[in-house]
Amino acid sequence: MADKDKKVKKKKAPKEEAPAEEAAAPAAPAGERQSSRGSRKAKRTGSNVFSMFSQKQVAEFKEAFQLMDHDKDGIIGKNDLRATFDSLGRLATEKELDDMVSEASGPINFTQLLTLFANRMSGGSDDDDVVINAFKTFDTEGKIDSERLRHALMTWGDKFSADEVDEAYDQMEIDDKGFIDTQKLITMLTASAEDEEGGEAA
Repeated sequence: MADKDKKVKKKKAPKEEAPAEEAAAPAAPAGERQSSRGSRKAKRTGSNVFSMFSQKQVAEFKEAFQLMDHDKDGIIGKNDLRATFDSLGRLATEKELDDMVSEASGPINFTQLLTLFANRMSGGSDDDDVVINAFKTFDTEGKIDSERLRHALMTWGDKFSADEVDEAYDQMEIDDKGFIDTQKLITMLTASAEDEEGGEAA
């Protein structure tokens, strides 16, 4: 009897001819069904994050995901993370595990894990304190030597070109001795995201 009710509900939803109903049916249980039609649908919906990586990278992430998913339920949870750290010989605190799990907007399935990696790679998840600490390493008595910073930007990490540094420096206040006010720079960098979201918040 319960099965009949389920079938009736599925048929009521599309209210169109049979071919449309067939197309809509696999979309609903795409996560549960392993049909080729369902998996094609899943790939299409997650294509944005998948297109950011090469097939080789996706395969490597998939392998890593499977190693981390100790209970093999398709979701990386707190216990999976704890087991992963244990296998590496490192004890993780409850807070560290909670922080890692809370980075994701939902349960950490494979697509969610790829999204987290993509955000990290694009620099999208830099917290304000990371930005502040980075620039404070160049700070001397409230000022940053612009030439020293230029050298660092063009030498280490994701290297800036001379044009990119010039473009960034156009946005900053640099005094006649070539120094940047550290606090003004930090305020400019950390307030920009809020300004974009809330119009002219500053």
